Amino acid sequence: MYSLLPFEQALGAHPGGIRVWAPKAERVAVRLRSGDHPLDHEGLGVWSGAPPWQAGDDYWVLLDGRRFPDPCTRFQPKGLRGPSRIVDPAAFAWTDKSWKGVAPRDLVLLEIHIGTFTAEGTFDAVIGHLERLRDIGITGIELMPIAAFPGRRGWGYDAVYPWSAHEAYGGPEGLQRLVDAAHAAGIAVILDIIPNHVGASGERALRAFGPFFTDRYSTGWGEAINYDGADSGAVREWMIQACEMWVRDLHVDGLRLDAVHAVFDAGVKHVLAELAERVHAINRRAFVIAESGLNDPKVIRSLTKSGWGHDAQWADDFHHAVRTLVSDEREGYYADFGSVAELAKAFNRPFVFDGNYSSFRRQRYGAPALDRPPEQFVVFDQNHDQVGNRAFGDRLEPRALRLAQFCVLLSPFTPMLFMGEEYGERAPFQFFSDHIDKRIATATRDGRRREFAAFAAFAGEEVPDPQDPATFERSKLTRRGARGHEQLVRDLLRARRELRGEARVVAYDEAERWLRVARSDHELLMNFGRARTIPTHAREVVLTTGTASVQDAGVRLGAMTGALVR
Repeated sequence: MYSLLPFEQALGAHPGGIRVWAPKAERVAVRLRSGDHPLDHEGLGVWSGAPPWQAGDDYWVLLDGRRFPDPCTRFQPKGLRGPSRIVDPAAFAWTDKSWKGVAPRDLVLLEIHIGTFTAEGTFDAVIGHLERLRDIGITGIELMPIAAFPGRRGWGYDAVYPWSAHEAYGGPEGLQRLVDAAHAAGIAVILDIIPNHVGASGERALRAFGPFFTDRYSTGWGEAINYDGADSGAVREWMIQACEMWVRDLHVDGLRLDAVHAVFDAGVKHVLAELAERVHAINRRAFVIAESGLNDPKVIRSLTKSGWGHDAQWADDFHHAVRTLVSDEREGYYADFGSVAELAKAFNRPFVFDGNYSSFRRQRYGAPALDRPPEQFVVFDQNHDQVGNRAFGDRLEPRALRLAQFCVLLSPFTPMLFMGEEYGERAPFQFFSDHIDKRIATATRDGRRREFAAFAAFAGEEVPDPQDPATFERSKLTRRGARGHEQLVRDLLRARRELRGEARVVAYDEAERWLRVARSDHELLMNFGRARTIPTHAREVVLTTGTASVQDAGVRLGAMTGALVR
């Protein structure tokens, strides 16, 4: 058995001491109000000591006299460029000792952006909505990134410090209160983690400590993180220990890993496989969910089967198959979709592309996943990307949304809704930011306008300015939805709990645009065209998203309608 290297021991600060990885520095110290306190070199670039501090004290890390936030900071009370603050997780007042988590087959997720979910935009403000979510049938909330990012408002995917809960949301203490209250309400909490890059506003500060980045690879969002080059061991620990911390100290029930296809590691054990293994060692029930653009089941296969050992992964193909049937969208990656046959295939396993040719990618794409159970796939009809990355952040129109939710919520896969769609929210969710660097703010604004120039000209509107506070304010939930929509979602989730086992496609008609899928002793009838009768022997309509009536030849469905029958 190998002994732990210095950077493999606990990194970061706590009331008893600090350990910092800074291989570039000749001298490292901690600056407090009481003065500067030198740290000792342990070897391999790690410095440690026990400064005379206590929880709540602010501090800087000094590298050869230059001050920086701690790369493992747990709290940045004055933003990215301010001091770090000591947090004592042992002081958190937990009441969730009896919490046993949510079983995979019972998980129903709601993706939430903390800043726009409530008027206050804080962790604490979410607490008052938990009972309503539970009563609707939501069993887990997935929080868009809450790690410290530039400014006070933003999506969070430009986060810099993966150990630190964003100050504007309420910091680590606010998150602790939310998690504790969620568990009391029977709801799991999953955090969105970004292992593939950090926000450009923090690259310079991290680079001062050591080789956090590599030019061997590139991402579309920032410099690639160094997980397999020289001195990568400490960088791996920086990210993995952050994930361990959220599960161990903040009691979160799982992690959603952003864009794992942009995490590059040619080593013997992929960093994301090691991450999952170590998170599960802390809490075997914790979910590790990947957002993967690979359509590769290795992500959710066990380590013993040469996989990464993740519990689930997002399945974009299911969304695309549904979206193109309930709308007329065919641009970009939607060009590969639009047939009923593709959704029929997706109801079996949601990788529509499992080795077949993609005209959008101009290559074969994906691999079969028939050996994986349905609950390992997270499906959705909307999410932050599919709403917010549209020019105006518009949501699905009500009739299309009801049919799309029917497909998602009654599928055998793990369903996820986007905040507000549980009651039919009509406010948009637009792309907004609060960059503290003028150059980055200008580049973000100009890039957004260039991306949607043709679309905006056609629509006769100007693409919203991400830096304008009004764009953020427009994206806040109004709590006003379509009449009867929340009750429909309640009914769908109640029905879902009675449907067990996999889905079996009974029949479909490409020309008539309908699909029949069997689950348990029920059938899902989906009509993606004008009103028509779908042939079936069913004699009872259990629920419907529109109009449905039993006739001698089958069940008559209104246009763009789904019905659960038996």
